[in-house]
Amino acid sequence: MKDIRLRHKSGSVVGKIQVTGSKSESNRMLLLQALFPQIELTNLSNSDDTVAMKSGLESEDALVDIGHAGTTMRFLTAYFSTIENQEKTLTGSQRMQERPIGILVDALRQLGADITYLKNEGYPPLLIKGKKLSANEVRLSADISSQYITALMLIAPRLAGGLRLHLQGMITSVPYIKMTQSLLHDIGIEASFSDQTIEISPKMDIDATTHAVESDWSSASYYFGIAALAKEADIHLSTYKENSLQGDRVLMNIYEQLGVQSSIENNTLHLQKQALHSTSIQLDLSNAPDIAQTIVVSCYGLGIACDIKGLHTLKIKETNRLVALHNELTKLGATIEITDRSLHLHKRNNPVRPNVLIETYHDHRMAMAFAPLALLVPIRIQDADVVTKSYPGFWKDLEMNGFLLG
Repeated sequence: MKDIRLRHKSGSVVGKIQVTGSKSESNRMLLLQALFPQIELTNLSNSDDTVAMKSGLESEDALVDIGHAGTTMRFLTAYFSTIENQEKTLTGSQRMQERPIGILVDALRQLGADITYLKNEGYPPLLIKGKKLSANEVRLSADISSQYITALMLIAPRLAGGLRLHLQGMITSVPYIKMTQSLLHDIGIEASFSDQTIEISPKMDIDATTHAVESDWSSASYYFGIAALAKEADIHLSTYKENSLQGDRVLMNIYEQLGVQSSIENNTLHLQKQALHSTSIQLDLSNAPDIAQTIVVSCYGLGIACDIKGLHTLKIKETNRLVALHNELTKLGATIEITDRSLHLHKRNNPVRPNVLIETYHDHRMAMAFAPLALLVPIRIQDADVVTKSYPGFWKDLEMNGFLLG
């Protein structure tokens, strides 16, 4: 599949969808399973990122190429650093080689890791010579990516002295750090997170356990977008937990302002279209930046203004998502301003332009975030297969719920 033309036959959506497991949770648990084989996993994500993570962990090759999988790059950098008497070259796509990893490498070097940059300082590819890491205290900047922090937390139990992490600056994506902490607790590892310090106790062995991965909330975001823009919507998504660890659960509160009522019962997330009362919204997405694209497109489709801050991590994602959003919404007729950490979308005064080709920039979330607009006008999505990074069945699930692909 290359470019697709997307529209909806009626504008109303009623359906039930089983959403794949959270890739954030899947990737964390796969690394913990590599350290503690007593862990059994169910409902793993079928995303490209999780496939890359699993493949990288199992690979016996000296060269590991993880493609576009940013989480995998960060987690495997930490993991390979701890495997004694093993040498790995870790690389990825051209875009991956432009995504910074210096903060994590510096932190691992503080622990005693042997990591060499093979091209540009601070960026992949990396040569990693695994060894026993002797230190147990690290200081690192916490305002760039929580994945650097999580990568260190995940390897911490296998360090002889455990780990004390001192976080500097404003901590971004706190719910993702708390998710990692909770998953460590679930398998019997002591982990505390207070103020700017994380402490994790060493543990060489755990009891056998089975862990069921919750479905992905960021994947659910596209259905919140669909419910917001539909004439009528009654959508059931599974499997979701009321006490979810995923930061993107804030979707329920945010989309209440955008005319979507949501509730969870028996592990099923129920979305219903309601009357829209807002004319503008203001949000800080520091703790949930991955849902920004979906929300901005929803606001544009609804014709309301939005001001969103806390978006400083978007420029180091699969693409610079702020620039990408600006470019594609402008093509549709939007008036939008961006800075390096915020976005302002003006209220829409003109109809959405039909048949616009949405460029995806190798970014799965660009393709899926813009898809709900097909409820209003036909749109075209470039490089539609990019969705396999996080949600391979996305287009098929849309087809089963009244969307027409051509």
